[in-house]
Amino acid sequence: MRMKWRVMYTGVAGLLLLLLYVMIFSFSAQDGETSGGLSLRISQLGVELWNSLTGRNWSEYFVEELASYFENPVRKLAHFAEYAVMGFLIHSLFACWEKRGKKWLLFTLIWVFLSAGADELHQLFVPGRSGNFPDVLLDTSGGLAGALFCILVFRWIYRGHSGRKV
Repeated sequence: MRMKWRVMYTGVAGLLLLLLYVMIFSFSAQDGETSGGLSLRISQLGVELWNSLTGRNWSEYFVEELASYFENPVRKLAHFAEYAVMGFLIHSLFACWEKRGKKWLLFTLIWVFLSAGADELHQLFVPGRSGNFPDVLLDTSGGLAGALFCILVFRWIYRGHSGRKV
């Protein structure tokens, strides 16, 4: 039964990881104007939602200015979140099959760092985009957060189902 669960989990997590890579690299392939426009639209939707929920009745000009202000943080948060999911998936694949240990966390971080570096390198060849090493560090910190969350989840699962400490 346990082996069946591992095989199923590996298939699902592997597929999700592949889809995540496709999503990340397709976003990176967008030119600067398209990419910035998407971040700005998401920021604007967030500001409009906040305006509506709080009943503040901000002017259209103020909503646009606030959305512009939050565009860069929204973009950075998206980077962090994408790579947190990557860190979780990668680390969970190792933890599912191998005894947990610090070497898998290090391997996960190296994998995420190389993936983020490849993504930023890819952006050097896209019009209106640039590759930034600080983004690689931000992405890697997201991967670390995802891997640490994975460790917590696996500890919770193993403690809850086996009655033993991990």
